Amino acid sequence: MEQFLIEALQQYGYIILFFWSVLEGELGLVMAGTMIHTGHMDMFPAIFIAGLGGFFGDQIYFYIGRYNKKLIHNYLHRHRRKFAIAHLLLKKYGWPVIFIQRYLYGLRTVIPMSIGLTRYDSRKFAVINFISAQIWAAITIILSYIFGKQILMIIEYGKEHWYIAIPIAIVLFWGTMYTFKRIEENIIKKREERHADRNNAKSTGRD
Repeated sequence: MEQFLIEALQQYGYIILFFWSVLEGELGLVMAGTMIHTGHMDMFPAIFIAGLGGFFGDQIYFYIGRYNKKLIHNYLHRHRRKFAIAHLLLKKYGWPVIFIQRYLYGLRTVIPMSIGLTRYDSRKFAVINFISAQIWAAITIILSYIFGKQILMIIEYGKEHWYIAIPIAIVLFWGTMYTFKRIEENIIKKREERHADRNNAKSTGRD
C-alpha cells in the first residue's frame, strides 16, 4: 500500500497537488515540499499549481456566497459565529483579510463565502486571491523543502512509533482547536462589549 501511494504521488503528483489544494491546503503543500526535497517534483511548477488550486477553491466559495445564498442558508445558520467573525475581520481590515484567511483555521471557507455575500468587487477579489494563493503556496512549499529532511525523519519516526505519534497528533489537534475557539470567543465578546457601550452611550444621550 505504501509503495503504491509513493508511485501514485510520483506519477500524478501535480494533479493530486492541484485537487488537494482546492479541497484542503497545507498538508498537500508540505507533501510537495518534501517531494521536491527528495527530487520527485520541481519547485516552481509545484508552487504555481498549488497556488492555482488554492485560488480556484476560494473562487468557488466566493461564488457560492455570491449566487447561492439559499444553498448556504443552513450552513450560515450552523456557523453564524464564524460568519460574524469573518464579517468583523473584513470590516476592520478590508482586503488584507483575503491574504490572512489562508492561515486562519476554521475560517478558510467561511471568509470567501462572507465576502461573496457582500457587494465586494469580484474582479478585485480574484486578483488579490490569486496573488495571495501564490504567496501562500510559495511560503509553505519552500519551508517544507528547506526542512524536508526533518519532516521525513518525523514521518519515519511516526511510522515506527505510532503509539507515541498518534496521541501527540491528537493533543496538537485538540490544542489547536481549543486555541482558535478561544480566539473566536474573544472576538465575539469584544464585539458584544462594543455594541453594549454604543447602546449605553445612545441611552445616555437621550436622557
